[in-house]
Amino acid sequence: MEKVYLDNAATTQVRSSVIHKMQEALTQFYGNPSSTHSFGRSAKTVVESARKTIAKYMNAHPSEIIFTSGGTEADNMILRSAVRDLGVTTIITSKIEHHAVLHTAQDLERQEGINLRFVDLDEWGNPKLSHLRKLLQEDDTKKLVSLMHVNNEIGNKIAIAEICGLCKEHGAFFHSDTVQSIGHYPWDVQEIQVDFLTAAAHKFHGPKGIGFAFLRKNSGLKPLISGGSQERGFRAGTESFHNIVGLQEAFVAAYDNLEEEQAYVTELKKYFLESIQREIPEVKFNGLSGDLESSTYTLVSVRLPIDSDKAILLLFHLDIKGIACSKGSACQSGSDMGSHVLSEILPEEELNKPSLRFSFSKYNTREELDYAIEVLKDFIAN
Repeated sequence: MEKVYLDNAATTQVRSSVIHKMQEALTQFYGNPSSTHSFGRSAKTVVESARKTIAKYMNAHPSEIIFTSGGTEADNMILRSAVRDLGVTTIITSKIEHHAVLHTAQDLERQEGINLRFVDLDEWGNPKLSHLRKLLQEDDTKKLVSLMHVNNEIGNKIAIAEICGLCKEHGAFFHSDTVQSIGHYPWDVQEIQVDFLTAAAHKFHGPKGIGFAFLRKNSGLKPLISGGSQERGFRAGTESFHNIVGLQEAFVAAYDNLEEEQAYVTELKKYFLESIQREIPEVKFNGLSGDLESSTYTLVSVRLPIDSDKAILLLFHLDIKGIACSKGSACQSGSDMGSHVLSEILPEEELNKPSLRFSFSKYNTREELDYAIEVLKDFIAN
C-alpha cells in the first residue's frame, strides 16, 4: 500500500537536521537556562542565540520574540493581554479565523464585555476592506484587529500591508495569526508594521509544542503567565530548551532554502490543480485555493461531485488507501460539525458536497499526487 502524506497544513514532517540538533541539545545542554552555574549559562546562551537568529531573519529586535508552546497560546496571550493591558474594548476579526482567535474573542465578549465585530467577507472569503474601514471609523473605542495572513482551510492570502495601513491610520492595534505563513513567506516587521504576530514550528518542519509571538517593542502588554522571570519576565516557566533549539534549526532551514523549496512546492500545487481538473472535471475549489497568485502555494481545498451518503466513507477510504488529508482543518476533522470557514462562504447546496484539503511540502512528489487523484477518481466512479 502507498503511504502519501498530504496534510502538511495540519503538521509537517520534522527535518532530519532538526532532530539531530534537538538530540544534541538533550544530551549536551541539559542545564536549566535560569541557573547561574556553567550548565545553566550554556543553555541560556543557546536560547538567546535562537531568539536573536529569529529576530534577525524578521528584522525585529530580539526582545520582541517571546517563545510559547505554539500558535494557540500566542494568539490567546495577545488577545487577552490586549484587553487587559491596552484598554482594547473592541475586537474586529472575521468569522473564518482559526478557533484560537475566534473562540478567544468570543470568550472575551462573554467574560469581559468587549464589543466583538466581524468584518464582511467577499464571495471568496477575503475581508472587505471597505467594511473594515467602516468598522474602524464606527466609534472612538480602542480597537484590536485580528485577521490571519493565510487561511488554514482555504489558503486565501489577505492584503496584509493594506490592512496594516488601515489600522495605523485609525489608531488600532493589528494582530495577525501567521501560523500558516511564517516559514513559507519572508517577513520584515519593519516593512509591514503589524503589532503582533504568531508562529508555530511544526508548520515548517520543526517540533510540535513550540512557537513564538512577535510583540512589538513597547507595546504595553504585560505577562499573562506569572511565576518566574523567564522570557524577559513575559512568560514564566522553565523554557522548553530542546524545542527552542528545534525551532531555530527549522526556522533557519526554512528561510535559507525558501526560494528553492517554494518553487518546488509551487510546481507541485500547479501540477495538482491541472491533474485533478483533467481527471475529475466537475471538481471545484474552495475560496481562492485554486488560484496560484491569490492563495498560498502550500494547500488546495477541493469540493467533489459526490452525494452526502457516499461522502461519509470518503476520508475512511482515503485512509485505507494510505492517503492523509483533511476534511476542513485538522482541528475539525475529528468532529461531526462542518467547517465554520466553508459555512461562511458556500451556499447550502454546495456545503452538502464533501470538501477536502490537500496540503503539500518539500517531501511530496508528483507520483504521490497522481496516486491520490487516481484513488479519488476511482471512488467517485464506483
